[in-house]
Amino acid sequence: MFNLILFGPPGSGKGTQSEKLIAKFGLRHLSTGDILRSEIRNGTALGLEAKSLMDQGQLVPDAVVIGMIRSALEHNPEARGFLFDGFPRTNAQADTLDALLAEKKTAINIVLALQVSKSELVKRLLNRGLTSGRTDDVNEAIIGSRIEEYERKTAAVADHYKKVNKVVYIPGEGSVEEIFRKLCDEIEEKLKSKK
Repeated sequence: MFNLILFGPPGSGKGTQSEKLIAKFGLRHLSTGDILRSEIRNGTALGLEAKSLMDQGQLVPDAVVIGMIRSALEHNPEARGFLFDGFPRTNAQADTLDALLAEKKTAINIVLALQVSKSELVKRLLNRGLTSGRTDDVNEAIIGSRIEEYERKTAAVADHYKKVNKVVYIPGEGSVEEIFRKLCDEIEEKLKSKK
């Protein structure tokens, strides 16, 4: 099983690149954002609680997110691997994910971290907000809060995986195809060394 984390702040292109990587490498997409938005669309208690937090630019509690990840792993035993998108977001989540994967006799193979300037992130998110219907993409103050939250908490997760030499930084500005090629090169290199 090959597992990777696609890492980067809101608006860095994770969703766009995830789709392409999943198609190319046959991985299962685990996007906590997509799972949460599905709960919100379905009007579940979890969805309503998550929406309230997300609208304020805050993160959903770890226990909820970890439960969703465990369920996804258990419901996909035939998967060739997983692409984690938007998770883990904290060191506590990274520790829990590592323990959960070890329980399943697997691990994270590589962390690909997209790097994009703050001004580009704000521009991308405001543009996405024009068509996405996402309330957290239309307000520049909330966008700024999300980016700060990412920098404050999530960027530390890269340090967690740097300790075990699994992080590769990828410039996240340029054409979608250029960025995709760079991501593929890193994955293919890691797959070769895994054999």
